[in-house]
Amino acid sequence: GGFRNRDTVSWFADYAALMAQEFGDRVTMWSTFNEPWCYAYLGHAAGVHAPGLRDAWSAVTVAHHQLLAHGLAVQAMRAERNGLALGIVINPSNIVAEGSPTADDDEMRTIDGIHNRWWFDATLTGEYPADVIERYGPLAEAVQPGDNETIAQPLDWMGINYYFDILVRQADDPTADWPQYPTVTGTTESPTRPVHTDMGWPITPDGFTELLVRLHRDYPNLPPLYITENGVAYDDPVVDGRCHDVRRIDYLDRHLRATLDAIDAGVDIRGYYQWSLLDNFEWALGYDKRFGIVHVDFDTLERTPRDSAYWYRDVIRDHGLPTYTG
Repeated sequence: GGFRNRDTVSWFADYAALMAQEFGDRVTMWSTFNEPWCYAYLGHAAGVHAPGLRDAWSAVTVAHHQLLAHGLAVQAMRAERNGLALGIVINPSNIVAEGSPTADDDEMRTIDGIHNRWWFDATLTGEYPADVIERYGPLAEAVQPGDNETIAQPLDWMGINYYFDILVRQADDPTADWPQYPTVTGTTESPTRPVHTDMGWPITPDGFTELLVRLHRDYPNLPPLYITENGVAYDDPVVDGRCHDVRRIDYLDRHLRATLDAIDAGVDIRGYYQWSLLDNFEWALGYDKRFGIVHVDFDTLERTPRDSAYWYRDVIRDHGLPTYTG
């Protein structure tokens, strides 16, 4: 049953302790989970990722059990070895009303609660958002007394994976649900903007800054942040041994500048990791979407650095962004 089964929580903690025992002398910085929202809701409510379920109770149960496993794992790893830097990686997004008709405010707040506040409130304040718990009702029966205290372990760092703001509008059918956000009705994603990534995602670097500043403002005990993923999918081909991917350079430039703006606003950001080095296997999409700054020919496995790879190399070498005009 995976994380639908509460026993998996303690099994995961045992696994985490073993990892600390075996590798903690060489690996000192650890994340318990990466993008738990995706596994919980895209996997168990929307059914687009493994295990491919469309069951709201399962999604909410998994969302809670992952966080409970996170808390137990942090305890177990600290008990096993001193000196480890422990955190968790969340993939938050601004929830933005766009288009007409405008989405209902209560539904917008619930989406924000499921996608964002559920994870940050639980890990940093020791309480789930009261409005989300009330909306969920029996769907949240997995939450038991004492769980919240276990989840809210002190953290050495948090990872933020950011790609885009979620743009929403009122659905044409007021009774239509949005499977990946249980209890949300009459609300849907806005149509794809004219300029978007190959994933169909909007490009919203200003929202990146706003999100980071919001976290800094709303959570006084926010630990140091690392941007653990940020990047873009574009299928720019190799022509005569070169791959010109101007759009990816523009995306990375704008989001690195957004990161610097957040640092200037007081957000404690310690690092930035571009996604990704290579074109890779992308969840249920397989090899269809290319995020790499290095192009991979999946037939021959030949690797060709894209222009963005050389650009990013220079950013790292020069410790700063070049003047970029797009």
